[in-house]
Amino acid sequence: MSFLKERVSYLKGLAEGMQLDVSTNEGKLLKAIIEVMDDMALAVDDIEEVQEQLSEQVEDINDDLAEVEKAVFDEDDEHCCCEDEIECPYCNEKITLDENLIADDGSTLKCPSCGKEIEIDWDCECEDCSEHEK
Repeated sequence: MSFLKERVSYLKGLAEGMQLDVSTNEGKLLKAIIEVMDDMALAVDDIEEVQEQLSEQVEDINDDLAEVEKAVFDEDDEHCCCEDEIECPYCNEKITLDENLIADDGSTLKCPSCGKEIEIDWDCECEDCSEHEK
């Protein structure tokens, strides 16, 4: 039972204990006020319950959105060509592509292991590479 319902119940009990005379104008008024307060307390209880349900739904939606954002944005990061690996055709060493290893024209890469030039097709358009070119 909510705090408001308890207070209204107390007022009802108080009115009954005082043997409120509902035949007088004042008695009718007090009885009507207590009934309105009882209705308001019930309405507030209903509103609080609905608000709690909505709050839980918003939390669930927020959790779902976080999962979607993680799936969408993390997936994009994983597929950035800046982080690709290639194998050197001369020494068979795996090389992680790094914009610092790639020549300015974006068509060759110097193998850090054997030092030979490797032709590549570097056309990365991710934000990091786009900002680096500016």
